[in-house]
Amino acid sequence: MKGIILAGGSGARLFPITKVISKQLVPIYDKPLIYYPLSVLMLAEIKEILIISNPEYIESYRTLLGDGSQLGIVIEYLVQEKPAGLPQAFTLGKDFIGDDNVCLILGDNLFYGTHFSPILKECAKLKKGAILFGYFLSDPSAFGVVEFDNDLNVISLEEKPKNPKSKYAIPGLYFFDNSVIEKAAKLKPSARGELEIIDLKRAYLKEKTLKVQPLGRGFAWLDTGTYAGLSEASEFVRTIQKRTSLYIGCIEEIAYKKGFINKEQLIKLAGDLSKTEYGEYLLGVADLELFEENE
Repeated sequence: MKGIILAGGSGARLFPITKVISKQLVPIYDKPLIYYPLSVLMLAEIKEILIISNPEYIESYRTLLGDGSQLGIVIEYLVQEKPAGLPQAFTLGKDFIGDDNVCLILGDNLFYGTHFSPILKECAKLKKGAILFGYFLSDPSAFGVVEFDNDLNVISLEEKPKNPKSKYAIPGLYFFDNSVIEKAAKLKPSARGELEIIDLKRAYLKEKTLKVQPLGRGFAWLDTGTYAGLSEASEFVRTIQKRTSLYIGCIEEIAYKKGFINKEQLIKLAGDLSKTEYGEYLLGVADLELFEENE
């Protein structure tokens, strides 16, 4: 299983902030936003990751994350010259994906929940079909909505419906088998001139190979596509970290606890951040072996 983080787009809803910086580089409390989706892929134990972004931002991501070797993973980068919808990630990234299955996560999504890692690792064992997630909302009409049966088979998909058939919104996290490359290549642009992720999911639905993984009580999913969303996400992270003394989206900690790097490597990473609370936290992880998979 390989992973793709789609971190492109103009971020127009966040102007003027995103006129000079990629949305996924905007800080969510004490980390760049992209740390959070990257942490999800690492919790799934996906170690080969592709970041897709605009040409003007790609070097900023490379400066931030390098080739991933300091985290015991491999990070590659790909320029998206012109955003043309989420399924474009699979046509652009087909050489990276190769013969593997793939997990796609949107760069502006933040997830948090106890024992998230075992759920992700199970999804990463996908052999055939696709898995999307369902998040309960009292009013999911602003999002894609999924309806499913007791066996977690998807029955219907709706995009921002006025009268949703279920209460489950679809977050920006998906697991696909390798046929996603062929399916994405066959898609036609919608009226707005883009390839639509719902059309890709419907291709799997037609084959009856589309499943849903509901995120139950205790999980949080935050969409950071608005000013309010950015503020709420930052406050959420600050509150959880202050109350629990455990960090959210800490990629160095995850790399260490997953065995991607050893203690000496973690201490070196902490040393590079020695004048920050973040660096102090990493030293505490190395010394006290504190960890909860609450990402």
